[in-house]
Amino acid sequence: MIEVYTDAASKGNPGPSAIGFFIKTQKQKFHESSYIGVYSNHEAEFIAVIKSLKYCQNHFSNEIISIRSDSKVVVDTVDKNHTKNKQFVPYLNEINLISQTFPYVFIKWIPEKQNYQADQLARVALLNHEKHLR
Repeated sequence: MIEVYTDAASKGNPGPSAIGFFIKTQKQKFHESSYIGVYSNHEAEFIAVIKSLKYCQNHFSNEIISIRSDSKVVVDTVDKNHTKNKQFVPYLNEINLISQTFPYVFIKWIPEKQNYQADQLARVALLNHEKHLR
C-alpha cells in the first residue's frame, strides 16, 4: 500500500496557489510540489489529490493507494462521491477516472499536524513562486 499525503497553499481565496504531496512506500519516500496558478483553496486541495494520483499512476500503477488530506471538503466529496458545488464536479470526475486505474483507492481525513510534510512542500512552492516574481 502506498501512503499519499496531499496539501495545498493559497494566498487569498482565490489567489496564487501551490500544491505539495508526500508519498511513502515500504522502502522509499517521494515528494513533489509546484505552483499551480490562481485557485480557491478548496480547488487547490482537489488539484493536489489529482496531481498525486497522476504521479502514482506513473510510478505505482498496480498498488493500493491511501490518500490522506487535511481538507474535509475534499475527503467528504471523494468519500461520498458527491458534491453540490458545481465547481468541484470536474475535479471529482477526474479523481474518479484516475482512481479506476488502481486496484483500490481510498481517502482519509487527517489533522493538519499529521500533514506537516505536504503542508511544508506546498508552502515552499508558493513562497518560491512569490520570490521569483520579485
